[in-house]
Amino acid sequence: MVAKISVGSSLYGAIAYNGEKINEAQGRLLTTNRIYNDGSGTVDINKAMEGFHTFLPPQMKVEKPVVHISLNPHPDDVLTDAELQDIAREYLEKLGFGNQPYLVFKHEDIDRHHLHIVTVRVDENGKCISDKNNYYRSKQITRELEKKYGLHDAERRSRRLDTPLRKVDASAGDVKKQVGNTVKALNGQYRFQTMGEYRALLSLYNMTVEEARGNVRGREYHGLVYSVTDDKGNKVGNPFKSSLFGKSAGYEAVQKKFARSKQEIKDRKLADMTKRTVLSVLQGTYDKDKFVSQLKEKGIDTVLRYTEEGRIYGTLTMFAACDDGELSDIYK
Repeated sequence: MVAKISVGSSLYGAIAYNGEKINEAQGRLLTTNRIYNDGSGTVDINKAMEGFHTFLPPQMKVEKPVVHISLNPHPDDVLTDAELQDIAREYLEKLGFGNQPYLVFKHEDIDRHHLHIVTVRVDENGKCISDKNNYYRSKQITRELEKKYGLHDAERRSRRLDTPLRKVDASAGDVKKQVGNTVKALNGQYRFQTMGEYRALLSLYNMTVEEARGNVRGREYHGLVYSVTDDKGNKVGNPFKSSLFGKSAGYEAVQKKFARSKQEIKDRKLADMTKRTVLSVLQGTYDKDKFVSQLKEKGIDTVLRYTEEGRIYGTLTMFAACDDGELSDIYK
């Protein structure tokens, strides 16, 4: 199940977007909390606004109090409205919004039925509900709900279809944009625990990265520099400082990613899962092309490493990427 969380300032805009769609018979209002619901499946936009304003304090210092969440089950998951209501309630409770006023809408305007939730992140005393680590908390919650309700993993499927990655092509122009987009995508889609693993991942897309150290006005400086390479690993063109691509591509963010990835891989025992899958395929074939192909079918990308003499000396295996931050897994 894929969850997308956005915050904004327009409560009316969020309610009206969903309400107008529901009232045009493109879905239904499933459930509410602390907001009027006549049980018809439609929504009175003005009464919903009144309900939120009754709850919220007259003066709020939070600039973006509105939370708009979409919950997207896998297309193969057939769920009743009652099950969808339970999933929405449990998701909100685990996220810390269980006692907040909220509206849960079921959208039926496309074949893939999904939920939209409108709530606020300010309690009735005017205190802002912390959204720290909401992205990772949400990921954990959706995994728990998938297990509890026997749902498919919608994230892996959608990212593989929606965000195919390609090698950086220096001859295609706009190299800076290519590098920036690829670095951001890889950092969001894969786990890597060391600089060596990070370089190995980047090499698949004709890039490399180097650490830059020095002193600026007496302060020690640590940075990263990204370069484009050809298919043989030779650098092509001018390098790019990580600052050109935002903090997520910088030294501190990547170091934090190493630590986070290591802990997640340990907690979820992902290395063991990868090893079992690779060994099961090896038992059935020693042909390298079939080996790579069969792993691909199981959602694992594989790159064979060769010596200058053409002998295989190692492999790089990666779980294929998944939607909305479901980080994939990379091992050497």
